[in-house]
Amino acid sequence: MSTQPAAERETVLIRSARDVTELVNSGAARGSHAKMIVLLALGGIFLDAYDLTSLAYGITQIREEFGLSPAGAGAVTASISVGAILGAWLGGVLVDRLGRYRVFMADMLFFVVSAIGCALAPNAEVLIVFRFLMGIGVGMDIPVAMAFLAEFSRLRGKGSKGSRTASWSPAWYVATSGCYLVILALYFLLPDSQHDLLWRFTVGFGAVPAIVILLVRNKYMNESPSWAANQGDLERAARILRDSYGVDAVVAEDAERPKRESKPRASLHQFRTLFARRFRPRTFQALAVALAQTFSYNAVAYGLPIIIASLLGQGDLNTISASLVLNLVFAVTGGLLGMRLANSAGAWRMTFWGFAVQLTALVVLAVIGDPSSTAWVLLALFALGGFMFAQGGGPGANFMNFASLSYPTELRGTGIGFNQGTLRVGSTLSLFFFPVLSASFGTGVFWVIAAAPLLGMVALLAKRWEPVGYDADAVEHEYQQRLATPEPARG
Repeated sequence: MSTQPAAERETVLIRSARDVTELVNSGAARGSHAKMIVLLALGGIFLDAYDLTSLAYGITQIREEFGLSPAGAGAVTASISVGAILGAWLGGVLVDRLGRYRVFMADMLFFVVSAIGCALAPNAEVLIVFRFLMGIGVGMDIPVAMAFLAEFSRLRGKGSKGSRTASWSPAWYVATSGCYLVILALYFLLPDSQHDLLWRFTVGFGAVPAIVILLVRNKYMNESPSWAANQGDLERAARILRDSYGVDAVVAEDAERPKRESKPRASLHQFRTLFARRFRPRTFQALAVALAQTFSYNAVAYGLPIIIASLLGQGDLNTISASLVLNLVFAVTGGLLGMRLANSAGAWRMTFWGFAVQLTALVVLAVIGDPSSTAWVLLALFALGGFMFAQGGGPGANFMNFASLSYPTELRGTGIGFNQGTLRVGSTLSLFFFPVLSASFGTGVFWVIAAAPLLGMVALLAKRWEPVGYDADAVEHEYQQRLATPEPARG
């Protein structure tokens, strides 16, 4: 008897977009190319984190090389986030209008050009421009990557939407750790007289993974079958199922064939739909959770080298090593735990308790203040580790579940893009003001940051919404069916 799954042996008839979505959600469609698409989407996330982290360590060197004030350093740091605001809003719309594949490929080109441009920047102004372009790439990548993760995964069980969407978190921290590994290697490879070039080599290296993804795109990358089906192109959806999943999918002769023109194009209409009565509470809660986690995370994670070097008084080697250990040991471990528990514990519970641990860690850091001994330095580093662990397993892993799984396929890109673009406002503020606030208040800045996880907990308590395991496409299909069915006349 053949050991192949039945989905690979039998012909599957496709009659509607709902059939395609159900086939993917049920887990009946499996294939090595589909798994590679998930890995490549995570590769995009890897690039996001690497590029954002690459200048976090180098900001001190950049400030010295270009003679920047604290405000100037904040402008360099925040320019990527400003670009990400525009990139996310635009990318979310384009992901729903043009498809996942096209936007993903364009995004990789952004990463290559901007990484090389930043590495060769002759002054702060040029660096800000290319860092802004890098931000556009980062902003565009999140909606498309999360759409791929959600739409090439089953609804429940192993490899589910919840766990794969949460997997962006360990991928992020692996990239962050990888960035510090690159910095550490360059630290020992370059002579002391060239250590001021560390940031340039590190940033430029970010172009390499993007080039690799571009080289393998033709063999593995494909469009989302759910998106193609929702555009009315059932033949293309069936072809993708055959190519990426190995499913013998054929469009039935009696299939529903809506005109593609009748589908509302992604535009202001899509943004308005996010605030329709059925989506409004989810949209606001997802945004509140995202804003809370990004403000505190950006201040701590991207300010990590500044915290260790300036506030804790450590040298270059200790700063690099401590940043690497905190990301690799605490953040990656937390992210893997969050991914593993996404199905059983749910996004709401993991996010709430993650915020609670972060609040505790920030209060400890604020109380310690300027450490007066090695023991206090170690306790402060442990508190930073606790913060990173909670971020990786809690809000960091799961806030994307709120933004990605609360909407059906035709609205997913716009929903993620709106969420990401708007949260980047908080990200920009934190990246800009952290160097200024830390220079002004020292360790007292932790009291300010602590307000973010507290507000996140309040937002979660306002509505206990669980996106993991929720079939947004099925619910939206039923809603549209009710709208299309006339109510019976009353006698």
